[in-house]
Amino acid sequence: MKKNNIFYKILLFNYICFIVILASLYIYAYLSPKITLNSANSVYLYDYNNELIFESNNHSKWTKIDNINDYIKNATISTEDKNFYTHHGFDYLRIIKAIYLNIINKSIVQGASTISQQYVKNLYLDFDKTWKRKIEEAFLTIRLEAHYSKDDILEGYLNTINYGQGNYGIESASEYYFNKKASEISLEEATMLAGIPRSPENNNPISNYDNCIKRAKIIAKTMLDNKVISNEEYNSLDYSKIEIYGKRETNNMLTLMYYHDAVIDELNNLKEIPKSLIQSGGLKIYTSYNPKVQKDLDDSIQKNINEKDNVQVASIVTNPKTGGIMALAGGYNYAKSEYNRATKSKRQVGSTIKPFLYYTALENNMTEASTFLSEQTTFVFSDNQTYSPKNHSNKYGNKEISMAAALAYSDNIYAVKTHLFLGEEQLINTLKIAGLKEKLEPNPSLALGANEINMLDYTQSYNTLANYGNKVKVHFIDKVEDSKGNLLYKNKEEAKQVMNKDSLFILNEMLTNTYNSTFINYLNPTVIYLNSKLTRKYALKSGTTENDYWIVGYNPDILMMVWAGNDLNKNVDSSYSKKIKNIWLDTVESYEKGKEPTWYEMPENIVGLPLDPITANVNNNKSIIYYFKKGSEPNLSK
Repeated sequence: MKKNNIFYKILLFNYICFIVILASLYIYAYLSPKITLNSANSVYLYDYNNELIFESNNHSKWTKIDNINDYIKNATISTEDKNFYTHHGFDYLRIIKAIYLNIINKSIVQGASTISQQYVKNLYLDFDKTWKRKIEEAFLTIRLEAHYSKDDILEGYLNTINYGQGNYGIESASEYYFNKKASEISLEEATMLAGIPRSPENNNPISNYDNCIKRAKIIAKTMLDNKVISNEEYNSLDYSKIEIYGKRETNNMLTLMYYHDAVIDELNNLKEIPKSLIQSGGLKIYTSYNPKVQKDLDDSIQKNINEKDNVQVASIVTNPKTGGIMALAGGYNYAKSEYNRATKSKRQVGSTIKPFLYYTALENNMTEASTFLSEQTTFVFSDNQTYSPKNHSNKYGNKEISMAAALAYSDNIYAVKTHLFLGEEQLINTLKIAGLKEKLEPNPSLALGANEINMLDYTQSYNTLANYGNKVKVHFIDKVEDSKGNLLYKNKEEAKQVMNKDSLFILNEMLTNTYNSTFINYLNPTVIYLNSKLTRKYALKSGTTENDYWIVGYNPDILMMVWAGNDLNKNVDSSYSKKIKNIWLDTVESYEKGKEPTWYEMPENIVGLPLDPITANVNNNKSIIYYFKKGSEPNLSK
């Protein structure tokens, strides 16, 4: 009996201590400054010309709680926090239940965040999953509850939550999905909207209609169980009558949201921006975004890519001098798939890797006149393993061909011979020097781009080629300010010369041969299709694998990379080889229109000689200019 009394006294003492601590926290929170509900976590995106292009919390669409339909309020509370109006920021019974279920299932099967806690996360840009952040989150929740009524909190929550497809807030979501005000939506529409925030990409009716309806029906049943709708209302639900509008007057999904997502990813990785709570009332993010370039890119994608072919596309366009990303496409249609293939996926890059291989060769005493025999070849290695690469269409010169010809034709035999001659680590080292972060393993097929690389990572390396060997950070964000204009971050555009201009000049000249009709022989140059369409000089390289099509082209003004393929790694129709070239051509030529043509200044150490385009021998009838570092040129007098 004595032991029981001691146990109850300890329990009572701990309970009183808990109440005192909690009360003290609420008093301290009440005495702390108010959190600004309608400006925190406002993200303003500006383009390269300092024009506003996106605002995450559109205050012109902030809707008062009385103007939000009761259906959406009840649907949200029922699914997210049914005890919202009775707790003080934390639902302790729900927390205990969640802990119990998670322990029993040995995994996280249920959360216990209240609407107040979720709203705190919406108000600020980041909460790391650390105990320090959890404590900060908890205290901010107490501050929120101490200063504001439940209606104020619910109003703020519904006006800032992510409803997918770039819609933040209930008014934007209602208008976008249903072409209605938040006060006008039906019960069916309310349950659909309430189901989106848990997984905005997967539960919105445009990306995944079936998921959206499935989730909406679960929410409707929860509303019935919580007695906020009647049996009659529940039984009369009819989702087949709901029409999805899916439009907005400005900031079309195709022109902005992939770029927006990439900006936010970069923002979250900036060490200069504190990951602690940003209570400045919002951030102004100035980017390299060029609306005209983006529109040209998107228009050409829509013109050339057929959605019925189940083909995806990705593209990045940069200003080589600054490294600023002017435009980006992460897929065919953001409204159908928010997955950003340009920043998140990895694909085999095919022959687009060869410029780095031949730069390496030029740095190791080879010249563009160096020859190898182009014929069907099986390479045998010391462990008796063999490798038998093939040329496109299985066509070979069956003679000695020059590096210039090998690059123009994208001859795989020449590439593998060069790669093995130099040593398999050499190409990897060059890519690293140019800025590639991907860890590549040395192997014979690396010379043919068999390794998978992320496009954004790859762009960094190509940007160094396009910037004449000067490496600058490829980036979306130029600078970040708080709402008062205080500078928080500025991109440092300091260029570092990491590659040899002599070798790069020769390489860039060779890359103009990919569309040079002088090379038409046993094969056509790989980008000959664009020969008559180009108005100026570009370094161009295409790449093809079993499931991927690539085109990369640049000059000192612009670098653009385009990929097309299938998310499931299935075959794509060969017509897409031309279609992505069209996308590249439309976008780059539109950007260059009216500008003075530019090219790379020839270094003093370079000389040019007229030689046969294929064999690099003297040919008085047919020749191109081969470039050499002084001292490496052939002696034509012999």
